[in-house]
Amino acid sequence: MQQDWTGNSRSAHAMLGARNYAKEEREVNDYYATDPRATELLLELESFAPWIWECACGEGHIAKVLEAAGHHVFASDLIDRGYGLVQDFLATASPPLPGFDIITNPPYSKAKEFVEHAMEIIDPGHKVAMFLKIQFLEGKARRELFMHYPPRVIYVSSGRLRCAMNGDFEKYAKSNAVCYAWYIWEKGFSGETTLRWFN
Repeated sequence: MQQDWTGNSRSAHAMLGARNYAKEEREVNDYYATDPRATELLLELESFAPWIWECACGEGHIAKVLEAAGHHVFASDLIDRGYGLVQDFLATASPPLPGFDIITNPPYSKAKEFVEHAMEIIDPGHKVAMFLKIQFLEGKARRELFMHYPPRVIYVSSGRLRCAMNGDFEKYAKSNAVCYAWYIWEKGFSGETTLRWFN
């Protein structure tokens, strides 16, 4: 069963009628792969449930680090990139099984929707960790999100981490990195958000 849930699930893609997408289409879908170091640092800061849902898995840059750390990962993405199952996270009614935490770098244009949906469907006491630009703190609509779902903690990267368009870290190795943060929500938390720095 775990084999069906992790990377290189070509048979699952075929059953679902998925197709490969060109680079131009991937850009449209906001695919910016996460530096694996960002997830390694997250695991030094936070503990998570044994079962993790990586719901915008891309080519597995986050999921592979989680698996290497001993987590069971259900990896899915709207687009077939050769890793995980093809699934529209925003259309799902519940996690694959009870007891999941959610860790992902969502498409930035849909980040607010990803946070809201994740918080709606996870079980009380479980965590949602999103790797997002520091600018996600801005904006009236997102202020309403933070008022309704206050993060338990936000870890701001004091060193710059990279997200590579279409997963091409070699091509973007010399580009200026952006300031990112790990935003951590815990369902049922209602206190003041803590701000911390890492890296």
